[in-house]
Amino acid sequence: MQPIDEREGLKFLATVFLLALSVAVLAAWAIYVPMGPAAGTSDDAAIYVDIAPGTGTAAIATQLEEAGVLRSRYIFDLLRAVKGGKLIAGEYRFNHPATASEVYARIARGDIYTISLTIPEGYNIFDIAQAVASAHLGSRDTILAAERSQTELIADLDPNATSLEGYLFPDTYRFSRHATPEQMVAAMVKRFRQVTAQLGLIPGVSGSIAQSVILASLVEKEVNQDAERSLVAGVFANRLAQGIPLATDPSVIYAALLEGRYRGAIYASDLASASPYNTYRHAGLPPGPICSPGVAALKAALAPARTDYLYFVADADGHSRFSATLQEHTEQVQSYRRSLHQPAGTQTQPPRARVPHRSAYRRAQHRARH
Repeated sequence: MQPIDEREGLKFLATVFLLALSVAVLAAWAIYVPMGPAAGTSDDAAIYVDIAPGTGTAAIATQLEEAGVLRSRYIFDLLRAVKGGKLIAGEYRFNHPATASEVYARIARGDIYTISLTIPEGYNIFDIAQAVASAHLGSRDTILAAERSQTELIADLDPNATSLEGYLFPDTYRFSRHATPEQMVAAMVKRFRQVTAQLGLIPGVSGSIAQSVILASLVEKEVNQDAERSLVAGVFANRLAQGIPLATDPSVIYAALLEGRYRGAIYASDLASASPYNTYRHAGLPPGPICSPGVAALKAALAPARTDYLYFVADADGHSRFSATLQEHTEQVQSYRRSLHQPAGTQTQPPRARVPHRSAYRRAQHRARH
């Protein structure tokens, strides 16, 4: 028979082994068995954990446990001791069951939850404000207010700017749910500076950046074909050189937008507006951009094609036809009408004649209404 003390020792060892095994099983369960919301949980019902900069490991573990992402804060401490690495602050979204290891790995690699916001070329400040609101990143009015108030961001680019129009670069951005309007517009201006620096637009070196951006914004709104942008920029450059009003519809529309009176079409009252953006009444460039131009439009504004063209008009295929004289331009407009199989005196909408002679445009408007 074994001595009593030996049997007690074996029992003790067995107890310790069972306890260790139990702890190991519990730890494995806590680490490797997923926990959290059901798969497919919507964004509204997901669990969000916002880790502030400078938060320590213990505090992060407590946040995760209290949020219901981890079964035990101590498991997170254990993973930290084993895996190491830097834990990255930010907001994390949990919308499916996840293991403790997965949770730790996400925070270690900075898998922060952000919302995608795409700003297409040609969007103006009103369009951008609506895009932000549609992405649930803020209200339209607060974004508009930031677009109009944060002009110090471009003071070296356009000291006379009354808004950030033209300098909110079209791109896809990712913002946290807590991003402020000021932070969002600052990110867009920063992107503008990065891209335009690559194009050679550098404050104090490249001449008037503001004029280049204004011209690029007109080109952006007037033509959809990248191959035609430099030709359109050339038309504008020629008209500017000869003191001929640009007579571009998008600037007239923008004037109406600024005054809150745009009705979806251009009316005689719009053409008669005293707004400095009315390029039918005022020669030269408008006082500011009318939208956010993309890279192609900016390149065209920096290098307009050298031609003798003064006019251009859209054809039935969405391309532009260019003319050097009013007679040629009138023939192009008539050709456009014929392509639509509409007699000149019976159409219900005027032809989309870009940069027409002012009197010709008004005659077309008159025929369209009678």
